[in-house]
Amino acid sequence: MFDQLFRRRAAVRRHLNSPLLQERLEYLQYRANQGYRLSTLRPLASDLLLIQNLLGLATSSESIGVETVQVAVDRPLWPRLRHSNHIDGQQRREYLLSCAIHWLRFLKRLRPAPEALPVYQPLKEEFADYLRVQKGLSAETLRTRSGHVEDFLQWFFRNHGSLRHLTIADLDEAIARKGRDDGYARQTIQRYASDLRTFVRYAEGRGWCSQGLAAGIVSPRVYRGESLRRGPFWNDVQRLIATTEGDRPLDVRDRAVLLLLAVYALRSGEVRGLKLDDVDWDRNLLLIPRSKGRRIEPYPLSPTVGEAIVRYLERVRPRSSYREIFLRVEAPIRPLTSAAVSRIVSSRALSLDPPVMPHGAHALRHACATRLLEQGLSLKEIGDHLGHRALSSTARYASVNLTGLREVANLSLGGLL
Repeated sequence: MFDQLFRRRAAVRRHLNSPLLQERLEYLQYRANQGYRLSTLRPLASDLLLIQNLLGLATSSESIGVETVQVAVDRPLWPRLRHSNHIDGQQRREYLLSCAIHWLRFLKRLRPAPEALPVYQPLKEEFADYLRVQKGLSAETLRTRSGHVEDFLQWFFRNHGSLRHLTIADLDEAIARKGRDDGYARQTIQRYASDLRTFVRYAEGRGWCSQGLAAGIVSPRVYRGESLRRGPFWNDVQRLIATTEGDRPLDVRDRAVLLLLAVYALRSGEVRGLKLDDVDWDRNLLLIPRSKGRRIEPYPLSPTVGEAIVRYLERVRPRSSYREIFLRVEAPIRPLTSAAVSRIVSSRALSLDPPVMPHGAHALRHACATRLLEQGLSLKEIGDHLGHRALSSTARYASVNLTGLREVANLSLGGLL
């Protein structure tokens, strides 16, 4: 490793003869496996020597707390920082602090800071277990509902020490502030109020709060058709996909992502969760793990989408032990998050002139549904394509374009673009 990083023999000998040789080699290899280049590993190797000297890692095997690392990093005694300006010196210290913490964590020698858990933590965890075990909610739904409950508890416990003080006035204010302060749409406020009602009902059953509060929760009325599921026009979708026509690694990866969202109407979490084994090349199938319903659904693999995935896998995807198809292009190499998938869409949509609106991963799902409706597919077929279990979930798209409700027509997925 050091022979690859350094040309001067004296530098190689210094690194080989310094303490914690094996630990440093393992850490550098770990970073190399994450996709870091030699130009990044070279200064990192030298910084590891500096950090272990500052912290005395070779002379003691005890764990070290973050506060100790902070004190060591703040020492104004380093030759490298003596002649640097304040900004450069501060950036250098912040980098070394981050580097030291990551290395200590890798060595399993970072002493965890005592974490002051919020008072409501046990309540939140018990309710989350109830939703997961008793209600059997999917991970995505559980994340949303638990997030709404945590948002409420965090707000309420700023001025209260127990749910026993909870009143209907508090609940009314908690719901009202979502529209007044946070800018929630009425449909989102309705969902928030519903999740809050479920939690309060559970809290009543556990004796955490007064009885009868859940029945008094009033959510805003949402009228039928008030929030139609609209996506961008299909020519805008094509403009968006056209931004990926290039050989840059980012363009090659993003093209495959955008095609999956537009052609198969996948959710961002479903794209993120796709694994190498989910593409059955022998049978020309795409096996989609649905984020809702916990089931695998097979779809015919569109030639356009298949070619985009093959190009990404062969030319761009970094070597990695991860099984997820889509990874970060730059180090540290790891799977994309759902938020990253949405950012791929929104950043490209907003960069166009005029920008594609609405933007975001879910907007392409709506655009696909509307496109299928215009092509003459039945609501049942559209629902199957989107992974809906209830026809009512798909029927909302009919309100967007009633003229699209014609006889069922055969449609090639590859011909969507």
